[in-house]
Amino acid sequence: MQVLKFGGTSVASAENIGKSCAIALKALEQGPVVVVVSALGGTTDALINAGRTAAKGTGAYQGILQQLEQRHLKAAQELQLPPASLGTATALIMDAFVELHRLCDGVAALRELSNRTLDRLMSYGELLSSQLVELHFHSLWPDTIWADARQLIRTNSRFGNGEVDVVATQKLVRDFQAQHPGDLWVVPGFIAADAHGTVTTLGRGGSDYTAALLAAALGADKLEIWTDVSGMMTADPRLVRSARPIARISYQEAMELSHFGAKVLYPPTIQPVMQRGIPLWIKNTFAPDDHGTLVEVSPPRTAAVVQGISSIGNLTLLNLEGSGMVGIPGFSKRLFAALARERINVVLITQSSSEHSICVGVNAPDAALAQVAVDEEFAHEIAAGRIEPLRPEQDLAIVALVGENMKDHPGISGKLFGALGQNGVNIRAIAQGASEKNISTVIRAADVRKAINVLHEAFFEATVKQVNLFILGPGNVGSKLLEQLARQQQHLLEKLGLQVRVVAIASSQHCLVNDEGLDLTAWPEALAAAPAQTLAEFTQLIIGRNLRNSIFVDVTANPAAAGIYADLLAKSVAVVACNKVAASSEYALYARLKNLSKEFNASYLFETNVGAALPIIGTLNDLTRSGDVVRRMEAVLSGTLNFVFNNYDGTRPFADVVRQAQAEGYTEPDPRLDLSGSDVARKILILAREAGEVMEMADIEIETFLPPACLEGDVEAFYTQMAAHEAHFRGLYEAATAAGKRLKFVARYAEGCAAVGLQAVAPGHDLYDLRGKDNVVLFNTDRYVDQPLVVKGAGAGAEVTASGVFADIVRAARL
Repeated sequence: MQVLKFGGTSVASAENIGKSCAIALKALEQGPVVVVVSALGGTTDALINAGRTAAKGTGAYQGILQQLEQRHLKAAQELQLPPASLGTATALIMDAFVELHRLCDGVAALRELSNRTLDRLMSYGELLSSQLVELHFHSLWPDTIWADARQLIRTNSRFGNGEVDVVATQKLVRDFQAQHPGDLWVVPGFIAADAHGTVTTLGRGGSDYTAALLAAALGADKLEIWTDVSGMMTADPRLVRSARPIARISYQEAMELSHFGAKVLYPPTIQPVMQRGIPLWIKNTFAPDDHGTLVEVSPPRTAAVVQGISSIGNLTLLNLEGSGMVGIPGFSKRLFAALARERINVVLITQSSSEHSICVGVNAPDAALAQVAVDEEFAHEIAAGRIEPLRPEQDLAIVALVGENMKDHPGISGKLFGALGQNGVNIRAIAQGASEKNISTVIRAADVRKAINVLHEAFFEATVKQVNLFILGPGNVGSKLLEQLARQQQHLLEKLGLQVRVVAIASSQHCLVNDEGLDLTAWPEALAAAPAQTLAEFTQLIIGRNLRNSIFVDVTANPAAAGIYADLLAKSVAVVACNKVAASSEYALYARLKNLSKEFNASYLFETNVGAALPIIGTLNDLTRSGDVVRRMEAVLSGTLNFVFNNYDGTRPFADVVRQAQAEGYTEPDPRLDLSGSDVARKILILAREAGEVMEMADIEIETFLPPACLEGDVEAFYTQMAAHEAHFRGLYEAATAAGKRLKFVARYAEGCAAVGLQAVAPGHDLYDLRGKDNVVLFNTDRYVDQPLVVKGAGAGAEVTASGVFADIVRAARL
């Protein structure tokens, strides 16, 4: 004997009914079959809507019922039944809807919809679908019997969610089997009857339960649940695109997953078949050859520690606390008794070891009633100040890890908490049973999608980590960065296990967004057509998307952009900054950003602030983290100035060399920042701070080589004045050359003091042979005393700077 249950999507149309019947007919080759069917997909919701609409006293329910009637008549027509069967089906449907209209008319007249009446209304969905399926089967397999579940499943009179009398049900089923020994039964799911013959229902999803009760009563060889997915999944595929089917799972694991929101299986289904040791298959009606999931007593052990991740939304936490609870027996009993009297189901329980508080999770619709019940129960203690009034916390959800192999396996909880913490998901409560099959965490409902994806990535996708980039500033450097990302996406996936997606690109005028990742081969055209967005709106876009492993990349020099770093870091969004404004502004802001980075486990990386792609800050951090102390730094930190002084020899105007540097992309957008020395001052300030110095920009001595007139007016006036003072620049060059030296713009730090200025460097000095646009930093430390540690290389140019930003992105992604 086999029991096959087909869900609403499996019988949603004539075509789907045909597919379901073909599966059942194939199963008949192996022996007798019981087919349990749900209502046509969406019918139960429509019937509930009709009843509730009628209870409001409006006539809109008539249109709902008419649409349902036409849908069922259409299904009967499309099944291509024999004429006699089609006539029978049409009569059944029309009679049923006459009764449904009569019921709703009564509800509308009374303006009241009782649970008893609602059960009767809902029952028509399964009654009609099962009889349509039976008529279709009868034309293919004449020995088909329609078995009325109201005569097989006995419950109490708790309408809306009847409690099954298992002993009575088993007797009714076996008696029916003795009287009707056919090879094929078709049974409506979900519905039952009480001892008086009044229609009851088994709760939403109860068709699974019907099938399990029948399988247990008949001693079936197996139970198959046919649905629209290929088995139980490692996570909800609507939330996690990479979720995959679970091939085999134990009853206990399946029960945990179904309880915590795995919609493919109704939780009570498992108990009847588990008690009898009947294998349970979950299969896909629309892909019948897929393996699906086999639920059994003792599946083969696998290396997988976690079998699946599931969640329950719409949760409220109720926290009962007070010093008057400590050491006093009976508080827990009274709390749960008060909730039980109101028939409120407790989803989760935690208690502090100090006995100072008890926390329970309930479904949000029950929260208000629960609060009243508990406050009434403890009114005396609340009035005396021994405990606090109940405090509900709303808009929460449970995310649970499930797996039998978690038992005695160290590190699972740590991995769970670490993964959530690194993505800014705060845990409000934790529960774990002694069996260690389930670890449940309560989090904000808004974080569920991110949390489940993060955990799925941590436990099921160890080789791949998805990274989501939000890039501000697709200018010279930004566009080069996007080109590099486009070229290297496959390399990052294959070599580093990083699936890097650019989710948003924002300029000063447009913002292009795609949650699934932008096409990096066609972004300029798409960005030009995208709508405008303010910086504040872009910030909220990043926070609101709440994507896992998010990184904000600032490739601008905009001071306002630096102002949003704190908000993002506080939401555990990593920040990669090419923009050096934040790191070189007031020390208080610099320190705050560094502290936020630590507090919220979000990287704040700005390597390109000092030397483009050169690992200057990284090297300095390695020195200080390992306990070394930086005593002195000497550096050429402006690729622009090094290029200018390496190319200026007095044969052409100094202004022309600067224009060349700007044209080749070595300068800041405003070249006066480079030539005035303020950009180099920012860089040595950042290095001094990273070395542990508390220093402000005003503490840096800037020894300018420009005549004061050059810094007046706009950029064109700057070039005009440089040309007018050509004799000054030629004089600097000639004086250095006459002494056998070369001009270098040098930054210096020693013993808490820093300065920048033009120096004539003699042969033999580490800075003397610095060519082109190269930068160099000399670190003298407690370890590097006689010879400095030298970091040297190209320090300017859009391509090089973009590669430095790219490297910071990879560092942030791998942390």
